[in-house]
Amino acid sequence: MKRIILDCDPGIDDSLAILFALKSPALQVDAVTAVSGNLPAERAAANILKTLDIIDAPPIPVAVGMNKPLVRPYPADPFSHGEDGLGETGLPASARPLDARFAPDLLVDMVNEAPGEITILASGPLTNIALAVMKDPSFAQKVKHIYFLGGAYGFNEYAYTFATGDNPVSEWNVYVDPEAARQVFHSSIPFTAIGGDVFAHPDINLHETHVEMLRAAGNRESRYMLDLLNFVTGRGFLSYCILIDSLCVAAALDATVLQTRQIHVDVETRGALTLGQTVVDTRANFRWSHLPRIEAAYSADFEKFLRLLVETIAA
Repeated sequence: MKRIILDCDPGIDDSLAILFALKSPALQVDAVTAVSGNLPAERAAANILKTLDIIDAPPIPVAVGMNKPLVRPYPADPFSHGEDGLGETGLPASARPLDARFAPDLLVDMVNEAPGEITILASGPLTNIALAVMKDPSFAQKVKHIYFLGGAYGFNEYAYTFATGDNPVSEWNVYVDPEAARQVFHSSIPFTAIGGDVFAHPDINLHETHVEMLRAAGNRESRYMLDLLNFVTGRGFLSYCILIDSLCVAAALDATVLQTRQIHVDVETRGALTLGQTVVDTRANFRWSHLPRIEAAYSADFEKFLRLLVETIAA
């Protein structure tokens, strides 16, 4: 069984990813940490607890991170997740307690207790992980792997067609805290990025057969996923908007879901037009060898991903 920590900012797509991970028999969710992204960390943590209640999950540590990025103001998300951050699903407040630890401290504690065993699924900005790296210089060597939902790497037109940051070329999870993203990219943690090239690809969207499977299942989590679907499609968006963060979970379950290649990339932290852009050096000559080298997804087995997700939620 693979041990994971979810570092997230629910948000509709994060909430579904939490359910996907909790219901996957091959994954052991050791903790969930809240980062400021779709919502401030305190509100995201409350939504994590609500999500755990949907399936009466066993007690799991849930910790709150910073309510703003490392060094800059917290920006407004251009995509609305609803007043409750969960697609106006009206989930009641949870009675579950929060872990008393600061989220980066919890990350450091758990990774130190099990060096080389914990994979982090980061589906929000990288603030918590950057702080963990700064707090404990050995943290980067003890994390087994990070799957990060963020960035845009120029593999296809979808990398920028559906850019979600507040400029033409940035993706939201990097744009919110580009300094944190840069810190983690430079940290030497084994790292796979899933950018807009993949998460906004048209083949990721649900088919009618998937919707019928969820309707037939009738369990609470399937109904919740359908409610989220109705929320986004009712506002003119495609179904991928609720599925994005579940790619990290699917990759942790089965690495063959993603097709990746190594790239040289860094994060722009100053440009007025390009703040938060993940800049990839693809030159044949004069390439900057000092840029961090990471694995980035250029495509995915979308049918396998959708089957894994829907069958797990409907089970």
